[in-house]
Amino acid sequence: MGRNRMRRRLIAGAAALALTTTTLTAPAAAEPVAGLPTTSFPLGAPGIPKSAAKSLGPGISYFTLRHGSAKDGYTVSVVVAGKDFMSESNAQAQADAVQVAGFTPTVVKFTRPAVADFPAGDYYMVRVGGWPLSQKAEAAKVVKQLKDAGVSAKVDFQGDDGFVTTGPWSVRVIVVDPRTFRGSYRSSVGTSVAKREKVSAMATAAKAVAAVNGGFFDIHTLPAFRGDPTGISVVGGKLLSEAVPGRVGLVLKGRTARVTELSSSVVARAADGTTVQVAGLNRVPQPDEVVLYTEELGRETPKDDGVEAVLDATGKVLAVRDTGGKVTRGMRVLHGVGAGADWLSEHVTEGTTVRITTRVTDLRTKRAVPLTPETNIIGGAVGLVRGGRTTINPGRDGMANTNMILRRHPRTLAGVTRNGKLVIAVVDGRDPGGTIGASFFEAAELMRWLGARDAINLDGGGSSAMVIGKKVVNHPSDGVERGVGDALLIVPAP
Repeated sequence: MGRNRMRRRLIAGAAALALTTTTLTAPAAAEPVAGLPTTSFPLGAPGIPKSAAKSLGPGISYFTLRHGSAKDGYTVSVVVAGKDFMSESNAQAQADAVQVAGFTPTVVKFTRPAVADFPAGDYYMVRVGGWPLSQKAEAAKVVKQLKDAGVSAKVDFQGDDGFVTTGPWSVRVIVVDPRTFRGSYRSSVGTSVAKREKVSAMATAAKAVAAVNGGFFDIHTLPAFRGDPTGISVVGGKLLSEAVPGRVGLVLKGRTARVTELSSSVVARAADGTTVQVAGLNRVPQPDEVVLYTEELGRETPKDDGVEAVLDATGKVLAVRDTGGKVTRGMRVLHGVGAGADWLSEHVTEGTTVRITTRVTDLRTKRAVPLTPETNIIGGAVGLVRGGRTTINPGRDGMANTNMILRRHPRTLAGVTRNGKLVIAVVDGRDPGGTIGASFFEAAELMRWLGARDAINLDGGGSSAMVIGKKVVNHPSDGVERGVGDALLIVPAP
């Protein structure tokens, strides 16, 4: 006997699942004179969040916020090619397969809203059932039954999907007022650019009063190099990782901070006057590149079929060697592969001098950023707020996809207010019933509410960590603190 054909339900877009982007055109909240804003929390139902405040020292305030309540539960989402959203035709085909398996599918149409550099898009999801938080196991049983019927699916917490929610949100905020703060802001890559390190370890080494994780790092390179920031990193005036041209970053100098788009350039000039563009710093080279390694690399250079030139602090070539060697203290190594190796072999010889010229450019002002010992730069990933208006740029930053734009994740955010205060926020997430994280839109709204005139999204997910003293005060979604590429440190005056 065949199974009865189940009824398919279509829910069309915002009529059923409105997106939480309706406040994007609201004016930015006025910067509070002291403490948190007294206006309603910008996410979820209107209301003042529960909060607590603590001073970490002159000019440094620390706040904890909670807002909202847990009303989302679990559903089962069909997955195709690793994604839970698809075209209408694919959704129809998957809905048929779900029906054949004996379940009632719900086809959900949604619109991923447009951002500054990426258009809106319509997508479809196929979902089955709904269960409260206490019945996740029941959803898992359905996933197994669908799998047995040849349909790939997953248990999906509905609070993650970026649609309307009641929360809750758990947020930690640090506000530093340069008018009374007497310390400095710094960046750190830890003991090695190549190796990932915990924020707490970097904070302890610098005797920082507070710290958060920095930008994204390269998880797709060789395992020994996965601490390399995927964007600009300047520590103590020294460029340690090149900029992705036009990507936003946080420029720190003393106790001043600003958000801007950046580019970097490194050029090597041989003694015979020929030059080559150095494509990267402290990372694995791509075909035909020349890459510069500094002593902060913290390990041997990659072993490949290229050529290396070892330079002392003056640029004198101490040796031309095979790849895979050490970068000793005070030395730099030019590493070439393919055409890059050919250039080194033809123009660089032992005993000659190679001049390395480094420049970082602020693309808003079109001026060079002075690389003094006080200068530190952390590369962000996505701009969120510019000039007090929500301006989200994931296309430029390589993150223009539905998962990053719309779905909620733990977030680490940094911004600067109109009068120069540094605002740092960590939004915990991936904790159903506890805290749900934020989408890019929600992250921008939060930072505007906190008074940021300019704000960026740093690394998030399991990397999001806030350290006060030596203690991680938020709840990283991995369950433990993760090693990261770099960190933003708030260091008290000596």
